[in-house]
Amino acid sequence: MLHDGQKALVVDPGDFAPVLEALKSENVSLDAILVTHHHIDHTGGIAFLRESTQAKVFGPALENIPEPLDRLNGGETIQVLGLNWQVMSVPGHTMGHLAYFADIGLDQPIVFCGDTLFSAGCGRLFEGTAQQMETSLETLAALPANTHVCCTHEYTLSNLRFARTVDPSNNALKVYDEECQSLRARGLPTLPSTIGLERQINPFLRSSQKEIVNAVRQYDLSGFDQSGCFATLRQWKNEYR
Repeated sequence: MLHDGQKALVVDPGDFAPVLEALKSENVSLDAILVTHHHIDHTGGIAFLRESTQAKVFGPALENIPEPLDRLNGGETIQVLGLNWQVMSVPGHTMGHLAYFADIGLDQPIVFCGDTLFSAGCGRLFEGTAQQMETSLETLAALPANTHVCCTHEYTLSNLRFARTVDPSNNALKVYDEECQSLRARGLPTLPSTIGLERQINPFLRSSQKEIVNAVRQYDLSGFDQSGCFATLRQWKNEYR
């Protein structure tokens, strides 16, 4: 949730109850709901919130999300809370997946990136291709370095275990892992991350760099193809335990 002291927006409300609690706690009204993709853990609370608050809903044009909502394809700019949000098309996890980015009027830029980019990881390829996901991540990685990365799941510690397996000599990754372990031990979130940090520690943003390529080559000794390094890296993560 983001609010200005009077009105709020929420992103991907899978459940309405925590949203209502947060609105009451902050004494704000719900102005808008931003939806990144159609999975139920991101949409389950929309209908109740829309009916009970009359909030406006924005979401992907290409995905099955119940009306009424303003359908977006990416490339648009919408105004919510007095901020201009750039709507970004970032397919891969789903075919119509969107992200929402704003910079002017905030202390730091923010991107709500759904299940495309996670801290130290990325989403599974449920509908799109590896090439689509790689392109989407490159789009997000091109945002300003100080952009807050507000993803919709905290998979950070499990992602870091995999990242350190792939990239064990990365000192920035080691330091970040220790920081995140400390945060979680104290019951604190690891998020949001930043784009600049993710460029340093996220193997899915570095799949063309030699350290990652060499690690993936060792993982796939029989059929490694450097042009498909990202796809193999994602498959490795799928199988990683």
